[in-house]
Amino acid sequence: MSRAEAIEQYNTALKLGKKYYSACMAQGQYPYPQVLDKMLENTPTAGTVNLGLVDIPTDRIVGTYAEGRKSAFAGNFMPLLDPSSEFADKWINLCEAHLGEIGIRDPITCYEYLGKFYVQEGNKRVSVLKSYEAVTIPGNVMRIIPAPSEEPEIQRYGEFMKFYKVSRLYIVDFTQLGGYAKLLAALGMDPEQEWEEETRRAFSTDYRRFAASFDKLNTEKLPLAPGDALLSFLKVHPYTEMQKMTSTEIHTALEALWPDIRLLAQGEPISVATQPEKKEMGLLTRILAPKLHVAFIYNFDPQVSPWAAGHQQGQQYLEEKLGGTVQISAHLCGDSADETMETAIAQGANVLFATTPTLIDACRRVAAKHKNVAVYNCSLSMPYAGVRSYYCRVFEGKFIAGAVCGAMAGNDRIGYVANYPIMGVPAAINAFALGAKLTNPRARISLKWSCLPGNPVREFLNDGISVVSNRDEDGAKPYLAWELGLYQINPDGKVCMLASAQWNWGIFYEKTVASIISGGVEALRDSNHAITDWWGIDTGVVDVDISAALPSGVRHLADILKKDIAGGRLHPFHSFIQDQSGAVINDGTRDFSLEELMRMPWLCGNIDGSIPAFDDLLPQSRNLVRLLGIYRDTIPPETKEAAI
Repeated sequence: MSRAEAIEQYNTALKLGKKYYSACMAQGQYPYPQVLDKMLENTPTAGTVNLGLVDIPTDRIVGTYAEGRKSAFAGNFMPLLDPSSEFADKWINLCEAHLGEIGIRDPITCYEYLGKFYVQEGNKRVSVLKSYEAVTIPGNVMRIIPAPSEEPEIQRYGEFMKFYKVSRLYIVDFTQLGGYAKLLAALGMDPEQEWEEETRRAFSTDYRRFAASFDKLNTEKLPLAPGDALLSFLKVHPYTEMQKMTSTEIHTALEALWPDIRLLAQGEPISVATQPEKKEMGLLTRILAPKLHVAFIYNFDPQVSPWAAGHQQGQQYLEEKLGGTVQISAHLCGDSADETMETAIAQGANVLFATTPTLIDACRRVAAKHKNVAVYNCSLSMPYAGVRSYYCRVFEGKFIAGAVCGAMAGNDRIGYVANYPIMGVPAAINAFALGAKLTNPRARISLKWSCLPGNPVREFLNDGISVVSNRDEDGAKPYLAWELGLYQINPDGKVCMLASAQWNWGIFYEKTVASIISGGVEALRDSNHAITDWWGIDTGVVDVDISAALPSGVRHLADILKKDIAGGRLHPFHSFIQDQSGAVINDGTRDFSLEELMRMPWLCGNIDGSIPAFDDLLPQSRNLVRLLGIYRDTIPPETKEAAI
């Protein structure tokens, strides 16, 4: 490079510096590089650690360690001094060296604090390299460790330090706790596994390609880091797939998922529909609309899975009601969910009902690729646009069953078998306990879980408990008598059925498909919002089967409760409620929001038992709890087979 070219580069950098300075002054902002020793004057720290030579991302160099000649640089490290100054002459000499045969060889010296870098020696080198938009700058780094704190920023930095220990990368940021552990899991890396140089370089390249697309698409200035978006992206496009994508393909795929990224920035808000939606197409649209083809996607064979069998019965009900109006098909996917859904769509399906929560990732991929297909997933509170989730408000039926149980429990003790600690389940347990308390203020509920080791029913009998609430009727038959509903075990061992909350999937499918027929596929598909259909007794999707063997007064009470809940005159949780610690959860003057009911983390005071920790669950129960668990955001990520 000639001297003249170096001078021209200085003049260009000077213009950028003055522009940055003027913009800061106009907005009342500090125009110079941040000064670390001033920042830390009243901030406790926990010592330092020498990181040695590091390739420092230039965009993370934000200031200087000491004030020094701070007025020589704007906050973007571009020069502010006149071209005739001694400072400018030294800057120009470095510029000549940078692109000459010698090059800028000496690493800078700096401090790192909370992921940002502050130069102690080498400010002009940083300025020159930044003016050429260098991606990294080599530097000898001393890390200043912040004092322990409950502040989210400090907590996130603590997670970063563990990530850096194995990866030696600074390029990834997250706005939420747990991001680094989730990233390692998504990459298939063990948390203690040190990255090889090839792995580090490959991921850095892939991440920068992704971050560039994120920055281009983020015209709304969403308050997210590229790392946040990457985690959402990798749920749909695993890293092994992303590695094979071109930059254009990554951009296109991220753009298709942008509604989900927007929801992530908004705190994943979910709209809840409690009734079938009624929308009407215009006459011309109705004439031109393609015939509806509804495909049911089963992850398990209905012949062996009671859950799948319940949905199959719902499918058969739909065929009886609307089979002459719409085409209906069924597909068993096993491990090939994406391929199965694509096959169904290729055969003309424009409505998919994926009947298990674990199909959600495949649903997201299909929905992103097929904007003209309505995709449903049987789950509760899934924060994804384009895929509509659906479930039943079983807690309403459980409240009635609890009232029956309280009336029939002669020794005031009732056993309750819960399945998984997932969204909606604590509400069902608590509603049952409140119902039992309604008819028997002395009733105590002994809570056990089928997702834990042991035999709950046998344990109840050994403990002198003969009235038991087990799993609900989901349409599948047959069950053993002690596996289903609310029953009493007589001294002779015979099981006497009392009542059971029912899930009538067929009614949901019939009413949903009827709504689609009326309004079209697009009427119920919203690409910008996450929607959950959570229907209750008033729609017929939830019911309670009352045994004729019950005393007439108990049957009459159950009928009254059912009618009042269906008519909106009775809300199970609109009462005085204390939790197990004695804290008042409701003073009796309000209803709980649907969000509170979904994510309820507490148990009523008349319940003996607790919500199990994730590590205590049987292995086969953990995948579902990862997806729908009431504490899903705090579950440590699962490490998969290495992807890089």
